[in-house]
Amino acid sequence: MRVFGRGAGERPRKRHVAQAVMAGCVLALLPSTWTYATADGRVGAVAQAPARDVAIVFGAGLWHGEPTPYLARRLDAAAELYRAGKVRVVLVTGDNGRAEYDEPDAMRAYLVRHGVPDGHVVSDFAGFDTWDSCVRAKKIFGVDRAVLVSQGFHIRRAVALCDAAGVEGFGVGVADVHDATWYYGGAREMFAAGKAALDAVFKPDPHFLGEREKGVAEALAGSAGR
Repeated sequence: MRVFGRGAGERPRKRHVAQAVMAGCVLALLPSTWTYATADGRVGAVAQAPARDVAIVFGAGLWHGEPTPYLARRLDAAAELYRAGKVRVVLVTGDNGRAEYDEPDAMRAYLVRHGVPDGHVVSDFAGFDTWDSCVRAKKIFGVDRAVLVSQGFHIRRAVALCDAAGVEGFGVGVADVHDATWYYGGAREMFAAGKAALDAVFKPDPHFLGEREKGVAEALAGSAGR
């Protein structure tokens, strides 16, 4: 009769556990790989951005009613795109889910202070996340192509989601100091990419859709000849 030691039975189990962990890691990385593949060749600096009618700036929070430093740098890039003649209208999209918190109006005011005419800024008050912002840009504001503006760790997901929503985007990835917030944002993207992949596949309606708005079309008409 053959007698097996404990180690003989444990080795296959350990191998199976290791294989399961490796498979889990591969599956976890697939959404991020998708965002990078989709955005390949479509991300760069302001100087590399193509001319488009519209820039879309995604919200990134307020501090005492003013844009956070991260959001301010996004808005600075959008203002630079406008001054360079690369875009004619800036669509600011963010959270206005409660009366005391109004990202889009704070973003608009910042852009106006930095040289973008008020009539060339359009506010989307229901951009509660990146998917909502992309879908609403297409369905509510009629945007088909745009320059997208966000931090480097987020911009590829934004390009991929807007692509899935029907908006052809070129992403301007704003450079930032690699501080704690930057590292947190980069780590968060690993999890956010999973939700993004599900959004792209199932295409859920935004939290709030509403009626079609003429803001972008009217702003473009007002900027004709610029």
